[in-house]
Amino acid sequence: MKIPVICTSLLIEKSPQALPLGAACIASAIKHNPETSGITEVSLKSFSLEDKKIKELKMLSEAEFETDAETGAGARAETETGADKKIAAFIAYSLYSEIKIHEEEQTQVQVQTQTWVGTKAIFCFSCFVWNIKILQESSRILRGRGCITIAGGPEITAHPDFYKDFDYCVSGEGEDSVPSLIKKIIDERKKDNQSSEKKTDESDKSTAIHSFSPDLSKLYSPYLDGILNPSEYEGALWELARGCPFKCSYCYESKGEKKVRYFPMERIKAELDLFAAKKVPQVFVLDPTYNVNKKRAIELLRLIAKKTPDTFYYFEARVEFIDRELAREFTKIPCALQIGLQSANENVLHLVNRPFDKKKFIRNIGILNEEGVTFGLDLIFGLPGETFASFRDGIDFAISLYPNNLEIFCLSVLPGTDLFDRAEALGLVWEKVPTYHVIKTKDFTADDLKRAEKLSKACTYFYNSGRAVPWFNSVCRLLKIKASKFFEIFYDKNADECERFCSSQSSCGEISHIHIQKIQLDFLRSQFSIKNLMKYFPAVEDIVKFYGAISRTTDTGKGEIILLNYDAEYVASDYASDIKYFVENLRPKKCRIETFMNKGQADFRMLRIKKN
Repeated sequence: MKIPVICTSLLIEKSPQALPLGAACIASAIKHNPETSGITEVSLKSFSLEDKKIKELKMLSEAEFETDAETGAGARAETETGADKKIAAFIAYSLYSEIKIHEEEQTQVQVQTQTWVGTKAIFCFSCFVWNIKILQESSRILRGRGCITIAGGPEITAHPDFYKDFDYCVSGEGEDSVPSLIKKIIDERKKDNQSSEKKTDESDKSTAIHSFSPDLSKLYSPYLDGILNPSEYEGALWELARGCPFKCSYCYESKGEKKVRYFPMERIKAELDLFAAKKVPQVFVLDPTYNVNKKRAIELLRLIAKKTPDTFYYFEARVEFIDRELAREFTKIPCALQIGLQSANENVLHLVNRPFDKKKFIRNIGILNEEGVTFGLDLIFGLPGETFASFRDGIDFAISLYPNNLEIFCLSVLPGTDLFDRAEALGLVWEKVPTYHVIKTKDFTADDLKRAEKLSKACTYFYNSGRAVPWFNSVCRLLKIKASKFFEIFYDKNADECERFCSSQSSCGEISHIHIQKIQLDFLRSQFSIKNLMKYFPAVEDIVKFYGAISRTTDTGKGEIILLNYDAEYVASDYASDIKYFVENLRPKKCRIETFMNKGQADFRMLRIKKN
């Protein structure tokens, strides 16, 4: 009889960015490993926080702990704990139901062979910072029902000896070690069943297993063997390499081998063919330094252009390795780059072992802008040596480079990293349980962290989700205000809106761009009025409305009709980048346009204005 092995994870959402690739890789390894292929029946089952039942359980917990007056921190913590337990129980019993048939078959087989007594299945959990608490509770429930649980993933790799609610904790890459462990478990259980010696209860103990890095050329692709279907997630998370040549202190790779291991080109070509056959709309590339090997990067970009020309790709890139040749190759496919800035303070980056040449950074970002490559930037607040003032400088610097988005995160002091080992010496105080966020530093007070988080939320709302990149810097110049100050004022005026928006994101809700645009225009109108600049506002309103309609048409393919104060040809031109010059040299002219898709890009056409 084959033993059921279920690989699982809890995702933040069901999307190409959040599909269960780690669990799928382990499932594929178990499926093909000679030690386990004949004795196990492996499957993949994942959950997400946006699943209907899980959302209902979360809402039920919030309703149970809601108070008539106000909800304090203690009540919120109790609400979260209650929701976690309900979700964990739902996951555990959903997984257990997967083995009901096996359980019935097992009972019949046991009468004849007395094999695998007391163990119904093996569950392999893929654990991250955001799901570890829930998966621990799920494991406790399953272990209580006679199942074996194995935990792996980044959170387990960080400290495999810490978690005791799983039977086994596997650190590192588990494609070789997990199948061997499963074979060992099955063999030991067979011996135990044949022995009359009674074993002691070890339900409160966990065994840590440390893995060696597997040969990537010998691993099977979970996409190619059918374990993972990208169509189910409307896209793919595509692993091209493992490892990193850098050792940034806050990253799990800080204690790595400081080298990159590549998957073979034969596998990559086959996966591209699969993406083409399934018409995968978007792919998130898993390679933190995609362009460190320029020759390989260009070769892959040309393959992508040939095989999947209509698929949108997201890359992580190091800006110091950008040159004009590579930038032009990026423009030949639909794609966007995400680039880690983290801080604009060279001394801060030195403390976390991240090389930074500001002049080179500016020059190479300039190449991306000149060639028309879409890119975003990342910032971290709470880094050692950073002050609130220098963090604000980082926002101002980042926005000045015209990123398509600016993602701002709180520092997490992750166990297993170099920063974790040096944190106390660097004056960091942080949460000792997931999510390990920094609480304060020698230079960044707890109040400063709260202020930084508000700036992050304002930036996410107004700049990122508000799609403000085409006009934001022009507006700030006219208002004579820095980006960080702009976000601060916006949050103060729209705190409830920002908090509601961020809450809806975490609970997988949605707020339309049309709604955000209305909030943007209301805020801009008030700021232009305060500074006696209202004569410029009609032009600003046009620019916001025009680019908003273009972006929405790009997203949905649906046209929109809008009315403008100025000729649309000028609103869409470079003249609009200098709003003061624009208004002082052009006369208003009512204009009605319709946006539409033209050869894969959003365009617009003039419409006749109806006269009353």
